[in-house]
Amino acid sequence: MSASGLSGITEEEEPQPRRGRAPWGVIALVLLAGLALIRNGSGEFDQGPPQPAKAAAPDAGRPPSAPPSTATTAEPSLGHSEPDRVTIPLIQVDAPVTPVGVDSDGWVAAPPPDDPNLAGWFTGAVTPGEKGTAVVVGHVDNHMGPAVFYGLGALKKGNHVEIHREDGTTAVFEVYGVEVFEKSDFPGDRVYGSKGTPELRLITCGGDYTKQTGYQGNVVVFARLAEVR
Repeated sequence: MSASGLSGITEEEEPQPRRGRAPWGVIALVLLAGLALIRNGSGEFDQGPPQPAKAAAPDAGRPPSAPPSTATTAEPSLGHSEPDRVTIPLIQVDAPVTPVGVDSDGWVAAPPPDDPNLAGWFTGAVTPGEKGTAVVVGHVDNHMGPAVFYGLGALKKGNHVEIHREDGTTAVFEVYGVEVFEKSDFPGDRVYGSKGTPELRLITCGGDYTKQTGYQGNVVVFARLAEVR
């Protein structure tokens, strides 16, 4: 894995965030620096991963943090409880979730690449269902073939993502936008900014691929809490 060009933040340079709640400035810098690391895929298969359709982007004039017009808002928020599984029925995702933080260089750590069916929850942000923006990352592929978030770009508005939590609840998020962003011009404030409501971002690699630099972009799914089961 390689850095994106921004300076990393080590644990020594910044105070440890309180449980599940890092200051926005810390999250933004760490994630902007670390996003380029979610690019372990080989990109050498007959067909690349699906890319988001233009129609899947958040509505023009509506910032991604605004609630989708069709979503039914659940309770204001849930308490802290770490995720243990993510399911996305439309693209046949059913995977365990492991905590990921930052590595020794200060970059966001991706899930181990040798396990293609494993997602990672970034521990510097809130847990899914809490107020704020939770972040779940996953590889698009590895040397064996497609990985857990290979089909992420095929999601559309209105699709559901289910996050099963350790407290026994399931937070159901409704997708209201899917976009691909160049890693060199990643809009961190737009992706991670919070209005104080429970949101979820799913992130994997996407865009153009070269053997020299890997995937050039990140596919980002924007979703908001719609139901608690």
